Amino acid sequence: MERIVHGTLVRGVDVDSATRCAHYDGPRDVIALRFGCCESFVPCSACHDAVADHPAEPWPRERFDEPAVLCGGCGERLSVRAYLDCGFACPACGIEFNPGCASHYDRYFEGVEPRRSRESTTDG
Repeated sequence: MERIVHGTLVRGVDVDSATRCAHYDGPRDVIALRFGCCESFVPCSACHDAVADHPAEPWPRERFDEPAVLCGGCGERLSVRAYLDCGFACPACGIEFNPGCASHYDRYFEGVEPRRSRESTTDG
């Protein structure tokens, strides 16, 4: 399934207008990530697996300064560096991102180790 979110094509399963999907639909699950294998914006790795015809590859480290994270709140496209440094809130609109996503960083960003967020969460 595909949906235009703030002017950007997002692929996934039951994607809503803020990039939430069938797998992660909490109030702070409002980002889509670009994959290195296909450059598609997708809400999560499970969505990628469901809609792509190839294995997922994380965004390459040498491209961390390019836009690779889409804010579902306002449509801002963040570089990986900006996303990792934003403190789990969009620098453009202030919407909160799910800190639980930090435990999955290795799926999305080459060479970035997963980490536990300071805030305990069950979503993301």
